[in-house]
Amino acid sequence: QLQLVESGGGLVQPGGSLRLSCVASRWNLDYYAVGWFRQAPGKEREGVSAVSTTGEFTSYADSVKGRFTISRNDAENTFYLQMNGLKPEDTAVYYCAATIVDSKWYDRPLDIDVYDSWGRGTQVTVSS
Repeated sequence: QLQLVESGGGLVQPGGSLRLSCVASRWNLDYYAVGWFRQAPGKEREGVSAVSTTGEFTSYADSVKGRFTISRNDAENTFYLQMNGLKPEDTAVYYCAATIVDSKWYDRPLDIDVYDSWGRGTQVTVSS
C-alpha cells in the first residue's frame, strides 16, 4: 500500500480558496487512481473527487462541481485538490486516497470501499 500524507488545510472565509496536496511514498503513483474524500462532524465520509492514472477521467460530487479541481503530478508523486468558492458546508476533514485502477474503480470512483490506501486527513474550516 501507498503511504499518503495530506497538507494544505486551514481556516478560510466563505468564497475563499485552498489547495490541498497529497504526497505518496513507498510506491510510484503511476498505476494508482487517486481521490479526495471528506467527513464532516456527525456525517459519513463522502467522495469529493477522483482522477484516473493518466488524468483522462475525472469525477466530482455534485456539491463541488465547478468549484473544485483535482489534478496529479506523477513526477512528484503528488496530487492536489484546488478548492475555490468555498462554502461553510465544505467544512470537514479531507482525506486523500489511492487504489490500483481497475474496472471497479471506473464504475464507482467516489466509493470509499474502492480505495485501500488512505491519508490521515487535514482539517478544512470555512467560516467568517
